[in-house]
Amino acid sequence: MPLSPEQQAEIDTLRATPRPTLRAVAEGMEAHLYRPAPVLDHGFVRVIDYMGDDAAICQAARVSYGRGTKSVSNDAGLIRYLMRHWHSTPFEMCEVKFHVKLPVFVARQWIRHRTANVNEYSARYSILDREFYIPAPDDLAAQSTTNNQGRGDVLEGPEAARVLEMLKSDSTRAYDHYEAMISQDGQQGLARELARMNLPANIYTQWYWKVDLHNLFHFLRLRADAHAQYEIRVYADAICNIVADWVPAAYAAFQDYRMGGATLSATALDCVRRMIRGEAVTQENSGMSRGEWREFEQILRESEA
Repeated sequence: MPLSPEQQAEIDTLRATPRPTLRAVAEGMEAHLYRPAPVLDHGFVRVIDYMGDDAAICQAARVSYGRGTKSVSNDAGLIRYLMRHWHSTPFEMCEVKFHVKLPVFVARQWIRHRTANVNEYSARYSILDREFYIPAPDDLAAQSTTNNQGRGDVLEGPEAARVLEMLKSDSTRAYDHYEAMISQDGQQGLARELARMNLPANIYTQWYWKVDLHNLFHFLRLRADAHAQYEIRVYADAICNIVADWVPAAYAAFQDYRMGGATLSATALDCVRRMIRGEAVTQENSGMSRGEWREFEQILRESEA
């Protein structure tokens, strides 16, 4: 189950006892507080606490820039200006703390984003639950033949059944051995910090992850991208839904400039100008390598679509 009975009872208690506050409140985020958003088969993301809102971003910018912002007549316009010109500090004024339950192999990707505060469930002190991520059949795919990091066609029939059975049986066997090693049934069991090393990377862990909005946007730009691994992308998608309600103006600017925009090199920008003038620009006369040209063409195709 995604939540233990104890965790659900804690959530119910917290939501049943609201407290008055003088601090800024984002109504959209209040609706998400404590409530878990299910992810994968046993995982979830839930908001534990947050600070700031769209107004906090603007307040910080106006303190920093003084009279320089007087020409921006509204908060949404100012936020778009800040996003457009890569002014990151005002976005750092907003923070959020998540409780995340996720497979260990996803956590190892996630932890690469080092600009956050993390406290993870400790298997040195506590016993891990018998919960493993087992992909849905539609998510079982072969290795891509063109991308060493990607997936190819979905496995079907006997091959899919064979892989699913191996995943399930290996996970069960590893946990059975884990339980046997830490058992103190009449004898001293192996230390938990040693017994855990036999567990597979698809077992679930949990952590608290606190991050400011600027660095959260960086995480989402990479992990909510269509090229990100599915198992971390679904967590990023769940967080996107939360952030869209928390700071709607900032999220809209992020979607426009970061997720939906594109960065062009000086050479690529020169090619665009030449195309506008009516020149026939090819890879050979573009000044780009084949790889750069291929990516440039992809950007142009996406902009036409």
